[in-house]
Amino acid sequence: MKVGFLQLRPKFGDVKENVKEAASILKNVSDATIVLPELFNTGYLFRTVDELSALAEPVATGYTVAEMKKIARKRKLNLIFGMAEKQNKKIYNSAVLVTSKGKVFSYQKTHLFDREKLFFQPGSNAFAVHTVDGCKIGIIICFDWIFPEITRILALKGAQIICHPANLVLPYGQDAMRTRSIENRVFTITANRIGAEKRGNVSLTFTGKSQVVNPKGDVLASASERSISLKIVEIDPNEANDKTITPNNDIFEDRKTSLYGALLSKTHAR
Repeated sequence: MKVGFLQLRPKFGDVKENVKEAASILKNVSDATIVLPELFNTGYLFRTVDELSALAEPVATGYTVAEMKKIARKRKLNLIFGMAEKQNKKIYNSAVLVTSKGKVFSYQKTHLFDREKLFFQPGSNAFAVHTVDGCKIGIIICFDWIFPEITRILALKGAQIICHPANLVLPYGQDAMRTRSIENRVFTITANRIGAEKRGNVSLTFTGKSQVVNPKGDVLASASERSISLKIVEIDPNEANDKTITPNNDIFEDRKTSLYGALLSKTHAR
C-alpha cells in the first residue's frame, strides 16, 4: 500500500488557489493514501468569527470537498485533509477523508489549541475507524497528539494507520507522534504545513517536518522545515496488527484495565 503526505504553505483566505495547488502537485500521483495539513484550504490565523464563517464550508455541499472528490476519483487516491466545517450554524476544525470511490467521512477536532477556542466548537463525535481499500484508518488533528487517549482508542478499534493533518507550532509534536506509533504499534502519518502567518498583532511560524512513522517508531519518510514536499512510501498495514514487544509482552493484552478506571476517577478531580 502506498501512503504519504503533502506538506504545503497555504495562502490565507484563498481557498480556490490552495485547492488548485494541491491538485497540481497530486496530478501525477495515483493509487495512494495521502494526508494534507490541517485547514489546508483556508490558512490558520482567523481574526474574527465572521471571517471564519465566510471561509467555512459544509462538507456535503462545499467547494473544497467537491474538488477533492474529483481528484480522488481521477487519480484513485484516498485523501485526508483539514478544513473549516460549517454545520448547523456551528463551525468545526475538521478533517475529511475522501476515498477513491467517492465516499466521504469527517472528524471534528476534539482538543482545540489556544486561540482556536475563540472560533471553533470542539467536536463531540465518536472516534471512528474507516476501512479503506482493506486498510483501517483513524484520524486525529494537530493538538490531539498531546492527548494519547484518542490514538489508543483508535488503535483499540483496530486502526492500522493514524492520519494526522496538522498545523504544528510547538517543537515536539513530531517526536510525540513517533511515541504514539510505538505505544500503539500503528503507522502514523503527520502532514504539517510550513511558513508563517501574521495577521494583526498575532503571528505563528509552523514547523513542517511532516513524516510517516512505522509501528516501531522508525521514520520512513520526512520533510524539511521549509519546503513544500510530497513524499510517498510503500507500507504493509498488517504490520500494525502485531502488538508484541517481546515474546512475553503484548501492549494490549498486558494492560491492567481493571485498575485504570479507579485510578483515573481518583486523579481527575481538578
